Amino acid sequence: MYSIKRILTSNITKDQCARLKHCLPDLPYEYKALEPIICAEIMQLHHSKHHATYVNNLNVAEEKLKEAVAKGDVNAQIALGPALKFNGGGHLNHSIFWKNLSPCGGKPNDALIKQIEKDFHSLDEMKKRLSESTVAIQGSGWGWLGYDQKSKSLKIATCANQDPLQATTGLIPLLGIDVWEHAYYLQYKNVRPDYVKAIFDIVNWEDVSARFKQASGC
Repeated sequence: MYSIKRILTSNITKDQCARLKHCLPDLPYEYKALEPIICAEIMQLHHSKHHATYVNNLNVAEEKLKEAVAKGDVNAQIALGPALKFNGGGHLNHSIFWKNLSPCGGKPNDALIKQIEKDFHSLDEMKKRLSESTVAIQGSGWGWLGYDQKSKSLKIATCANQDPLQATTGLIPLLGIDVWEHAYYLQYKNVRPDYVKAIFDIVNWEDVSARFKQASGC
């Protein structure tokens, strides 16, 4: 079993990864592929440093939880809740985020467009509402387009910090926009609206459409 210190301070090899529950996913494109919208330096730091830290700390927290369960230490199990939520959410959110982006961009498929027009009247209106909600987040967090399986409709929601959308709201995540400063500050400084506006040029609508199909069955 790998020590907590080793997990935190070293790169995870494939053999180690096989013994751990969570690993940093590869990006489906090069770090520079999303330029000029998101520069290579941001992508490299965001993926290999920030996301990797969430993965490593999630594995550490789950190992501690396993030990606490084995000992019957309920207090320790409860105390681990915030670390599991924060790092687990960070891993889930970023794993979606990378696939939500593409240098090729694209357009929503017919089924998703139909649902967007039903719930928001137009794609432009949906983008406007998602942008406004995301820009307005106080501090760090995520703006989301999600699917409500109960009402069979698309909804816009925001989550603070790294709170995961589905566990927090019940909505199935389709498209997420990361507005932690590490996602954009090196390039956009404190002008969050410019970053949010620009990111729609690299949305991987094929991925978003596939997530909608899986969530809705349409």
